[in-house]
Parts: sequence; structure tokens; C-alpha cells
Amino acid sequence: MSGHSHFSSIKHKKAITDAKRGKVFSKLARQILVAAKEKGGDPETNSSLRMVIEKAKELNMPKDNVERAIKKGIGELESEKLEQVTYEAYGPGGIAIMIEGITDNKNRTLSEVKQILNQWQGKLADAGSVKWMFERKGAITIDKDRNEMSKDDLEMKAIEAGAEDFYWLEREEGDYLDVYTKIEDLETVKKQLENQGIKIESTSLDWAAKETIKLDDKQKNTAEKLFESLDENDAVQEIYSNLVYLSGRQET
Repeated sequence: MSGHSHFSSIKHKKAITDAKRGKVFSKLARQILVAAKEKGGDPETNSSLRMVIEKAKELNMPKDNVERAIKKGIGELESEKLEQVTYEAYGPGGIAIMIEGITDNKNRTLSEVKQILNQWQGKLADAGSVKWMFERKGAITIDKDRNEMSKDDLEMKAIEAGAEDFYWLEREEGDYLDVYTKIEDLETVKKQLENQGIKIESTSLDWAAKETIKLDDKQKNTAEKLFESLDENDAVQEIYSNLVYLSGRQET
């Protein structure tokens, strides 16, 4: 892997304004519903559900909303039919993009995603033409401000816990350390970090770019607008690309 490749308003807590909170809660409810529907409503035995619930708690999503989404997923409450979708695309400067979504209307969402891509110098790609540029990884996000230690100390803790790779994502609202692991090692690394006193922001399964590319300022600005427009779509859950977001990286 070579650089941070994940764009999401859900992933980083401080990035969410009050205006976006309702939309984020709606997206999280869809994730909870789908996770419960696929593998049951018990977070102790359903790791996917557990990760989404932890994320919802970090973002102060009301407990009633979480429980209602679980009940819909396991069929105790009536709900719309939701399906998971994945789109592969190219963006400004030829960057590769993976888009994950949950929708109640696949045709409508496909049309909306196409329209957004076309608006910002992007286009849909054939299935498989982009996915090979990414690999599935466990991801742990750590908010530096919530942990009273230096960047160097956090990096050392990540190495000691068994991280494969990690990157600093520097944002206006604070610095985040994204730690990548093998999928099967995600829970173990998380527990190791927590045992070392690290407060975890969120855990997830991400599409990590094998190699990243840089764009000039104009293309990068267009790409950011593309990601923001996609993120505004109700059905779009996560966006990954091989565009470098961060100012620096550290590889273990």
C-alpha cells in the first residue's frame, strides 16, 4: 500500500457538522440494517454489526435509532428492501475509484452516480478494471487529540500492536492515524492497541490502494469536489481511490 485512500464523512468524527449529522445517521442505520440482516442482530457474534455500532456510538447516534435498525434487519420491524452495490470508476487525472453503497433502488442509484461522475470529469469503469488496484484491509482510526501522546509514540504503539502499515491524515479539525492490518488480524491489533491505553475512533474493512498517485492542484480540487458530491448522495456509503490525501506516510 502507498498512501491514504479513504474519503468518508462517517469515518472521522470531528468532520461531521450538525447539518450533516442527520444524513450520516441515516447512512449508519442502513449499514446496521444490512449487517444485522446478513449475520444476525447480536454484535458479539456479528463482527460487521459490532464495528458499525461502535462507529455509531462514537458519533453519538441515538440508541433508539441503532436498536430500530437492528430490528429492521432481523425482521422484527418492517423495512424497505435494501441492497449493497459497488461501483468501479475513474476520476480526474485517471485516478481509480471504488464506491460502496446501500440502496433501495439500484437503477436510480446507478443513474445518480453516473451523473455525479460525469459532472466532475469521471466515468464508470467495467467490473474488475479498477478493483485489482485495491486490496481489502482491516482499518483502525485513531484521533490524536483523544490520546495524550506524541505522533511518534502513537506510531510505536501501532507497530507494537502488529500494524502492517499506517498513515497520518492531517485535516483542519485534527490529525488522525489510520492503521492497516490483515483482515484476520483486525480484532487482535485493535485489542492490543486498547491494552496499551489507545482510544480507538473506529474500525472498518477498507479498500486500500496498492499504489497511489498524485495530481496537480487543479485536478486534486476537482477530485475532492467529486468525492464530496458522491458523499452527499444518500446511497453512497464509502469512497476509496488511489489519490494521495496526506502530506506524509510511514510504512512498517
